Amino acid sequence: MKPDWIDFLTQAGAVLGADSVLHFGNPEEELRAATGGDLLCELSHQGLIAAAGANAETFLQGQFTNDVRRVTPEHSQLSAYCSPKGRMLASFCVFRRDASYYLRLPRERVEPILQRLRLFVMRAKVTLEDASDALVRLGLAGPDAAVLLTEALGKAPSRVDGVVRIGDITVIRLPGIPPRFEIHGGPESLKELWTKLASRARPVGAEPWHLLDILAGIPTVYAETAEAFVPQMVNLHLLNGVSFRKGCYTGQEVVARTHYLGKLKKRMYRAYLAGDHVPRPGDELFSPQADASQSAGKIVDACRHPDGGYEVLAVALIDCAEGGTVQLGNAQGVALEFRPLPYSFEHTAV
Repeated sequence: MKPDWIDFLTQAGAVLGADSVLHFGNPEEELRAATGGDLLCELSHQGLIAAAGANAETFLQGQFTNDVRRVTPEHSQLSAYCSPKGRMLASFCVFRRDASYYLRLPRERVEPILQRLRLFVMRAKVTLEDASDALVRLGLAGPDAAVLLTEALGKAPSRVDGVVRIGDITVIRLPGIPPRFEIHGGPESLKELWTKLASRARPVGAEPWHLLDILAGIPTVYAETAEAFVPQMVNLHLLNGVSFRKGCYTGQEVVARTHYLGKLKKRMYRAYLAGDHVPRPGDELFSPQADASQSAGKIVDACRHPDGGYEVLAVALIDCAEGGTVQLGNAQGVALEFRPLPYSFEHTAV
């Protein structure tokens, strides 16, 4: 974060961590705000990769699961970057701003993904750089979020993945219930916007936004889960994050074969874990119904729930999740209590 933005946040009451806002004085009440009401989140815990140049679109098209040609100043998309074996190295939102494409992903994944992408640039006319501090990022969520944005900026995207640009500010509509928006812009523009929104929406740290991502069923790839899942395992195709018509990209053969010829044995579920043990991405799952030689799945993501315990996204064996028991770690582990996702498991290829 830039010093002037840090100063602004501090004056607004933020308690800062390393490249993130921890909270605004009451983390427990801020977390509870994620389950009702309107909240305003500072998103510096997320990073940005910028791709620019005459061949940027062609280069990205050959790397990612989604059809980059469909990203426009009015439309964003979820996508993923896979290994040649079709295993996800990263997942992200892709959007355009001015002459650049931006990938929004966890800050911790920016440098390793940048390094890997740069290996394949060769003679292509494309530049790739860490743009995490080039723009300020805010999140706004809640039942009145669209109204608040419209009052503050004059308009807001009405559809998921829709994008609007108002002066220096780019607004993206994210999946999930309640309505959520991601806002990118320069520090001066977003200082003014923050001041307007903070009078109507509760300022919160990173944790409540993390919880909303999980409740929306949106997978995030961390270092602990890099190369653990093919996109369909984490429901990326259900979130329109995979194109089965775009042609070749890294890992495409495996992803396409899974779609057209294979039958998924595992998929991602939302679940609740009671107790105080902290589940973490990559933690193994156990099921008494599973073959002893086969993992029952892994934790994809986890966050505290305001009523205690943890909300999680977990990739699990379908037979065990839908007709048996799935536990964290081993036979003595806490059982997952499965809860509905905000989307169905049916999908039409795009």
